[in-house]
Amino acid sequence: MRNIQLTKRQEKIIEIVKENEPITSEAIAKQLKLTRATLRPDLSILTMSGILDARPKVGYFYSGKSDINVFRDKIQSIKVEDIKSLPTIIDEETSVYDAIVTLFLDDVGSIFVTSNDCLTGIISRKDMLKSAIGNIDINKVPVAVIMTRMPNVIYLEEKESILEAAIKIIEHEVDSLPIVEKHKDDLGEEQLKVIGKISKTNITKLFVDLGIED
Repeated sequence: MRNIQLTKRQEKIIEIVKENEPITSEAIAKQLKLTRATLRPDLSILTMSGILDARPKVGYFYSGKSDINVFRDKIQSIKVEDIKSLPTIIDEETSVYDAIVTLFLDDVGSIFVTSNDCLTGIISRKDMLKSAIGNIDINKVPVAVIMTRMPNVIYLEEKESILEAAIKIIEHEVDSLPIVEKHKDDLGEEQLKVIGKISKTNITKLFVDLGIED
């Protein structure tokens, strides 16, 4: 991957940090006679690219790294367990109507379906829309009839990286993925328990947080 092309202001920031490290963003802004808000995008770029290292309540240090691969390595180091959110789960005997109500109440794009506390499928907004305009009684038909069933459900485990999660979401064109914990049942067969989820929103929020890190 190619190196980042720095602006004159970013190069000046690097010089200031080299000479005064550790130095706060407020002190950098004062030397450049600019506001912290004006410098925030520059500091974000320099930090994400690995040129500067930011430490909370301490300030900025010069790391000497300039390859954008540093940012990729940082993303790979963040695991899905670090930013997972609560999943919306229903039993596979739940009616399609009740599933639609749950979907809108929880404001989610997909719902994970279980039986005996184990993942058996997933149902999306598109699945529910098809059923609602189709010729079925959504008050009586259970979600098990229209859901995507295992083993066709893509999932994550807690120790997978956010980068791997993002790749799966893009490749499979879904808005969220369940995070599962594997265990064996009494017959020795592998079962999956849903313990969280990763969504496009989780990943977008992470990138925003990294971008404005100060």
